[in-house]
Amino acid sequence: METQRKSSEDDSEGERGLLHTWKGYSCSVTPERLLLPRPVLQVALGIRHGVLLVEGGQVYSFGELSWKQSQPLEPEKPTLESALSGQRVISIAAGSFHSGAVTEDGGVHMWGDNASGQCGLSGLSTVPNPTPVALLDSDINPPQTVPVLELACGRQHTLALSVQREVWAWGSGCQLGLNVTVFPVWKPQKVEHLAGRYVLQVACGAMHSLALVRCLGPHDLQRPHVDKCRQCNQLLYTMTDKEDHVIISDGHYCPLGVELTEDEGCLEAPAPIQILRTSPSEPVLPSQTSTSNSGSPAPSECAEPSSDSTQEKEELVLANGALAALESDSLAQSQSGLKSSPYPDEQAVKDYLKKLSDNTQVEQTAKTNTGGLHALLPAAGGLSTSNPGSALNSLVSSCASAVGERVASTYEALSLKKMMNYLPSGVPRPGGTTGDNTTDRVRLEDSTQAKKSSSTGDIREEEAEGLRRRLSLPGLLSQGRYAVHVLSSSCNLLLSPRLLRKAARPRMRAVALTPLGGLIPEAQDVFPTLQTEVWSWGHGEHGQLGHGDSLARLQPLCIKSLNNKEVVRVVAGAHHSLALTAQSQVFSWGSNSCGQLGHMESPSTVPRLAKLSEGIRVWDVSAGEKHTVLLADGDCIQPIIYYSGQQVREGEEGSLAKEKEEAGEKEEEQHAGGYTQQPVLLPFCMNLRYVSNVFAGGRSCVALSDRNVMGFIASLHELASAERKIYCKLSNIKTQIIRPLLELESLSSALGQVTLGLLQTLAGRFSLLCHLTGQHAASLTANLRRGRDVKSLLVLDHSDIFLECYKEYCSALGNFQVMGGFQSLTKPSLDFFGKTPELLQKLSECSEENPAMSDLLVALFYLPTRHLHEYGRLLLKLATCFEVCSDDYQKLQESCSKFEAMVLQLKRKRKEADYTFNFWKNFPGKMTESLRKPQRRLICESSNKSLTLQNAGRFSVNWFILFNDALVHAQGVAPVKSLFSTHHVFPLATLWVEPISEENTGIYGLKVITPEETFTLLASSPMEKAKWLRSINQAVDQVLSGAGQDAASVSSGSGQKSEPPISRTASYTFYKDGRLKDAKYEGRWLTGKPHGRGVLKWPDGRIYTGSFKNGLEDGFGEFVAPIKTINKNDHYQGHWKDGKMHGLGAYRYASGEVYDGSFQDSMRHGHGMLRSGKLNTSSPSVFIGQWLQDKKTGYGVFDDITKGEKYMGMWQEHQRQGTGVVVTQFGLYYEGAFKDNKMMGTGVLLSEDDTTYEGEFSDDWTLNGKGVLTMPNGDYLEGSFNGEWGSGLKVSGSYFKPHLFDTDKDKSRAVKLGRLCVCAEDKWQAVFLECWSQLGCEAPGRGESCKAWENIAVALTTGLLHIQDSPEILSRSHSRTLESLEFIPQHEGPITMDRYHTIRLYLIKACDTPLHPLGRLVETLVAVYRMTYVGVGANRRLLPQAVNEIKSYLNRIYQIVRFLFPDLPEEGGLIPEPTTNLQEKKEPGSTDAQPESPKPGRVVSSSALLLPVLLPRLYPPLFTLYALDKEREDDVYWECVLRLNKQPDLALLAFLGVQQKFWPVSFSVALSVLGEKQQVLSSTKDACFASAVETLQQISTTFTPSDKLQVIQLTFEEITREVQSLLKQDFLWSMDELFPVFLYVVLRARIRNLGSEVSLIEDLMDPCVQHGEHGIMFTTLKACYYQIQHEKVT
Repeated sequence: METQRKSSEDDSEGERGLLHTWKGYSCSVTPERLLLPRPVLQVALGIRHGVLLVEGGQVYSFGELSWKQSQPLEPEKPTLESALSGQRVISIAAGSFHSGAVTEDGGVHMWGDNASGQCGLSGLSTVPNPTPVALLDSDINPPQTVPVLELACGRQHTLALSVQREVWAWGSGCQLGLNVTVFPVWKPQKVEHLAGRYVLQVACGAMHSLALVRCLGPHDLQRPHVDKCRQCNQLLYTMTDKEDHVIISDGHYCPLGVELTEDEGCLEAPAPIQILRTSPSEPVLPSQTSTSNSGSPAPSECAEPSSDSTQEKEELVLANGALAALESDSLAQSQSGLKSSPYPDEQAVKDYLKKLSDNTQVEQTAKTNTGGLHALLPAAGGLSTSNPGSALNSLVSSCASAVGERVASTYEALSLKKMMNYLPSGVPRPGGTTGDNTTDRVRLEDSTQAKKSSSTGDIREEEAEGLRRRLSLPGLLSQGRYAVHVLSSSCNLLLSPRLLRKAARPRMRAVALTPLGGLIPEAQDVFPTLQTEVWSWGHGEHGQLGHGDSLARLQPLCIKSLNNKEVVRVVAGAHHSLALTAQSQVFSWGSNSCGQLGHMESPSTVPRLAKLSEGIRVWDVSAGEKHTVLLADGDCIQPIIYYSGQQVREGEEGSLAKEKEEAGEKEEEQHAGGYTQQPVLLPFCMNLRYVSNVFAGGRSCVALSDRNVMGFIASLHELASAERKIYCKLSNIKTQIIRPLLELESLSSALGQVTLGLLQTLAGRFSLLCHLTGQHAASLTANLRRGRDVKSLLVLDHSDIFLECYKEYCSALGNFQVMGGFQSLTKPSLDFFGKTPELLQKLSECSEENPAMSDLLVALFYLPTRHLHEYGRLLLKLATCFEVCSDDYQKLQESCSKFEAMVLQLKRKRKEADYTFNFWKNFPGKMTESLRKPQRRLICESSNKSLTLQNAGRFSVNWFILFNDALVHAQGVAPVKSLFSTHHVFPLATLWVEPISEENTGIYGLKVITPEETFTLLASSPMEKAKWLRSINQAVDQVLSGAGQDAASVSSGSGQKSEPPISRTASYTFYKDGRLKDAKYEGRWLTGKPHGRGVLKWPDGRIYTGSFKNGLEDGFGEFVAPIKTINKNDHYQGHWKDGKMHGLGAYRYASGEVYDGSFQDSMRHGHGMLRSGKLNTSSPSVFIGQWLQDKKTGYGVFDDITKGEKYMGMWQEHQRQGTGVVVTQFGLYYEGAFKDNKMMGTGVLLSEDDTTYEGEFSDDWTLNGKGVLTMPNGDYLEGSFNGEWGSGLKVSGSYFKPHLFDTDKDKSRAVKLGRLCVCAEDKWQAVFLECWSQLGCEAPGRGESCKAWENIAVALTTGLLHIQDSPEILSRSHSRTLESLEFIPQHEGPITMDRYHTIRLYLIKACDTPLHPLGRLVETLVAVYRMTYVGVGANRRLLPQAVNEIKSYLNRIYQIVRFLFPDLPEEGGLIPEPTTNLQEKKEPGSTDAQPESPKPGRVVSSSALLLPVLLPRLYPPLFTLYALDKEREDDVYWECVLRLNKQPDLALLAFLGVQQKFWPVSFSVALSVLGEKQQVLSSTKDACFASAVETLQQISTTFTPSDKLQVIQLTFEEITREVQSLLKQDFLWSMDELFPVFLYVVLRARIRNLGSEVSLIEDLMDPCVQHGEHGIMFTTLKACYYQIQHEKVT
């Protein structure tokens, strides 16, 4: 129960919770009013005492309180339980002679009689005052106290429901549901059998217990399921895998704690055959069967559960149709509580199931009750039982009880319940009748057929009445939608997949009418659940457990027949039980000695409905010892009270003697009218005003009532009553009309597939609505019983759920109506409900005389929508009870207006549906089929000639129909209106309409634009024009806002915004011939053309995803084209323009080739790289260079990886043509002419050992013609050559040995390379052109620099936008760079050092991101440079070309930089600058910031500005070439360095001729104490000039010549500093003194590739530095290098 809420603040004392008490039901009874200081919230009654809970949480007791030390003087007067003061109690309970209370923090207090441990306090026979009792959960370590929600008390036991929704029990008797053998149980224990389930409420009778449990649904999957028995620790479920099937069994039987000890004996064993009959209609339920073979009756079985396994065995034997001879030892074994094996073998079960499924047609013949059982049980003739009917009943009912809760699905899967109707013929029943048996019929109607066992899952489908449902076996399996989750049973039910398939053929359409998930997930826990089960356990001698027998149950067991009855509350009297349903019905069962069940069955062992006259809706119920009190809705708002049960005579209660006497006079009393035949209305209830609760206990009754302050209480009651009423109505419609209709065989033929689907959707939505209403009714009832405030009204907090539900329902209803569903449904309805549809007329509240069936159905289905208005009315009524300024008023008012608005909207929707339906009724036939769609509504049409087509033919007829999703244009020929030969549908999402101005034309025209057509419509008048324009625009707007279903009708809302956006998102399939035929486009549009991002899919599988502009691909996009022959895709990703690939992109061909570069008009054009590779090789060949209209043309590098050759030269149409260079992996080098892809013409060929040929070629590596062949030693051959290089040449010519005599001459014949290759300026022109065009120049230098800056800004922003779609590409530093580039630097005006510095920094950043045109250029140049000079291209003969290429890059980039910054001087120009400023400038910079030595002016050069950006990226390939070129010299140098470095310092200084005065005397020790010096000894090594050596070693870590020169300068400075400190005076070097010292430092620095470093500096040094200080220092280093090579060590 919910925690108690405080009643409204504004209520004055004595207006809420007034308490009235009375006994019996005679006319003279008048309730007494008990006066208390505060409103009473809850009452609990025992046999002779009662407990009251008042507002504020105090508890009072009244009556005979025998456990108190001092008895109260006036027992009737309530006395305060002071032990509870200081605690706020939220809930109370009373057992026969004890009481309990729950406090706000979940604590439990008990007091009263404790003889059976019912107060949970050991060692006390009575507990005088409320005493705390702790519930400790020992499963958790350390054990924790469990907070409690509510208590229930019986005669000898108490149950508690914890906050976790688990049940705890203590006291004595099997009604505890615990697996224990010793009583009393003093310490509260958890009822393990209900663990893992969500218990909603508990109730206690004298000797039995009830629990209301939420069905297992998706929300219970999170709860941990118990898989082991907590007692014996065995698995509850077992699974056995057998070849083609799996057996899942949950037949676990716990041997512990089953038998009760004798002295506690709460169960007596019945006599062998029960003779006691309690009512003529109740069949005897013997607890054993006997076999005719033995002739003797089987030993009688105790009703204790220890006998379950025996029963189970016999039942299965019977179910198997075989004869059983039970041996006594197996019986004995089973009775001792050990588990014998009662299972038939698998084959037997298979056979049985097969028989069952083969005999599904038995039911039709079985109604006569003859022969039915024989058909199902072949051996039944061999059974003779004392009462066959009851034997079957016991078979069926104990089948449900034998193994506890989980067994139930066995008899359901086997549909054994069905057999209750079929008795073997020829066996007379007691009383001689063989006819129908009322009990069986009632039980059959009440039972659930074909239902899933509640224990294994929750199929929330309500059953139809028993006689109407076909037998579909196994019942479970026929529900097509629901597979078998777990087949749980006492026998291992075995189903092979084959059998499942066979059994799953549904005999009839099963329609789930109760929502599976209830509602929207969030609402799940807010709304009370209706999907509940009732579980019972304890003593059952009066049938009070409701399982169809009188056996006791030690553990909770689900009462099957109450499944799907939507029980919302359970109540227990002393020996009877009641269940209240959401539909305001009361089911009762158990002892009926005084008519307390409200019907005449006595006793009733299964739940039956209490007899109440029609229209009485019960919403609260309570039960005492032998009576029941019901609180119900009558005709007026005020609740009425019914009483059922024993009459209490004046002054009769009190003396025990009277009671004993009365027990003896029971028979007489029954005839003397001392009890009710059915519930009796108590006349005085009208004087009690608004009763909110009734309570009963012992013989007393109590009612709590409220005064109607400001009409508030009355309005709350009215709201709840209205909700209960409509819910009962909706449920009746569902069960009596919708479900029978859906189950009709003739339905699909009458309605057709589409309409049938709509009807099923409608039924499903109706069901959802019905369910929501039921949940709401239950919640309102709960509010009346406990809180009575506005705060907890779900209809306020969750109004959107209600509105959405109604909206969904109405849209489904409209769809069904539009499709003519009600007309199609007329015939099946007439067939079913007959010609006199009173039922329909009554349910649909139709007042007409003889209405048509279709009108009745329409009225019936539109009935729920009327209730929305009720919500509005009642909320408004509630609002008037509050101050206008209060929050409650605002909230109620707001909800009320929401409901009223929805009422209007739904009315409008209904009107639209009617209008559309009538339109289709009169519409010319042929087009209806294609145009009539469920969601489509008519808005307006032009049959009155209000709209015509401009320029239409003379005889053509044009008809325009505007629906909520499309504009339809139908055309035909004039004479015959009904024959419209063609029609075209224009979807509204892609329709634009604009008015044509009337000034010039004088016509009322509308221009309609669709993706493939544009036409003009002429209206007959300005009114019509305005009407159509508004209608079309509104309809389009509705479609775009996603509210196509709620399209506003023409009349409504001219206040809406008139024009839908011209730019919108929609999908469309093109139908006209052309490039886009049958292609589907989804994305952004602008007036009829794709514009913006979108996806275009062709039927052949081509897909374009990206940007569009004016209907064509434009911008960045991806394109995939499948190549069917090899079943792979071509894939392009890049830029487009006017529908063609244009700009940068990457194209992956299906063949495996990849092209990365520029496109133009969908052809490769500009600079690009093509990698091609077969299968697993990554890329056997790579081409990078210039393309012209899809062909390689211009300069390019081709790396043939398979041949190991690299070509660098000119191309034309995919062929090598012009000059070029080829290097191979074997060191061959060729430069010269190419023609037709071959070496042809003049060329130079060098091999690795410097053998050179210079002359004519005719093919690759083939010499042909005149030439000179020079040997490495200088000898040469001159003449004609013919043949392939390396495979024997034919030579005719002269041999020269030039240096035979004149040795001193140099070898003058060295070939000059580089004359026959492409000059550096002609290389990579396409790359530079691309950069220029990005800056907006057609050719280098032609254009405006301000335009170029604009283009840069655009490139950066578009690039950034593109990257933002995938932010993972963007590193943090990159995004910072981009941010700083957003500012355009000042690019005009004279250049000062400041500006020069800014430009330099800008260039460094610009070249850092490929989004900037300069960055893109640098990135591409780096890529092509590496492609050229890495791998096979690392050939020493290519060094001069590599160096020239870098110089050419510098010049050409500098040209672009000067274009962007026009005021930069030309190469070698000067920037004047005052010296002082310059010094400051240079201070803070890094090595980058001071590339040159400071001087009064700065000489501008491309290398100073750009080498720092470019060279670091190109350094690895370049330096490799230097190292290869200088290899020999470096080897000589290195050998010398290693040799000389073996010398100690002083020896080396002496050897190099360093003057003695420069020899250091001491040196600092690195790790010593500060300032400590150490003497230089003759053995000291690597100590002298150490800092200078270290400085010089840094030359290898720098890239640009200026940085390297800086290092040399610093080295000199270090040497000078050391010498000065040695000489202690200023000092000027002469070259003779300096050179040996520097030589020493160079030797000690041990730089491996010093030759390469020197050459690199020399080649790339800024020309303006050569003659300065840096130049001299560099010359010194160079001299040292040569000196070391030629040093003779003597």
